[in-house]
Amino acid sequence: MDIGGYVMLGIFILIALYAVIIYNNLVSLKHGVSKAWSNIDILLKQRFDELPKLVEVCRQYMSYEQDTLEKVMCARSQVAAAQQNQDMKSLGQAEDMLRVGLGNLFAVAEAYPELKADQTFRHLQSRITGLENAIADRREYYNECVNRNNVRIEQFPDVVIAHLFRFGPFELLEFSRRELQDVDVRALFS
Repeated sequence: MDIGGYVMLGIFILIALYAVIIYNNLVSLKHGVSKAWSNIDILLKQRFDELPKLVEVCRQYMSYEQDTLEKVMCARSQVAAAQQNQDMKSLGQAEDMLRVGLGNLFAVAEAYPELKADQTFRHLQSRITGLENAIADRREYYNECVNRNNVRIEQFPDVVIAHLFRFGPFELLEFSRRELQDVDVRALFS
C-alpha cells in the first residue's frame, strides 16, 4: 500500500471516529431528555397522590364549595391521562387547568378559618406548593434538554447521523398564555 492509500485509510478512520462521536452525543442527548421527563413524571405522581388528601381535608370544612373541589379532581385526572400518554401539549393545558383549580381552592380556603388552622391542610398545602415549584424547575430543565436535542439533530453534520439512525425531535412542555400572565388576585376573592 502506498502513501496515498494510508492517507485515504487515515481519513476514513477519522471520519468514522467523528461519526461515532456524533452518534454517542446524540444518544446522550436523547437519554438526557428521557431522564428529565422521568424527573417530572415522579413529581407529577407525587402530586397526584397528595391532591386527594388535600381535597378530602377541604371537603370536611368546605361543604358549599363542591364545584371547586370537583374541578381540582377533574384537572388531576386530565393531567394523569396526558402524563400517561406523554402528550406534552395536553399536559401543558391540563397543568394550566390544575393550577387555576388549586389557586381557586387555596383562595376559597381563606374563607374558612378552621380549615386554614388545620395542621393537615397546612402541611398538604405546603407539600403541594413545594411540588409545584419543583415541577416548574424540572420543566425548565426538560425543555432545555429537548431544545439541545432538537438543535443538534438539525445541525450539520449531526443531521446526517440523526437521519441515518432515526433520531427524532421531542416536543417542548409549553403552557398556555393564561399561565404566563399575571394573576388577578381580586378575581380569586370575588
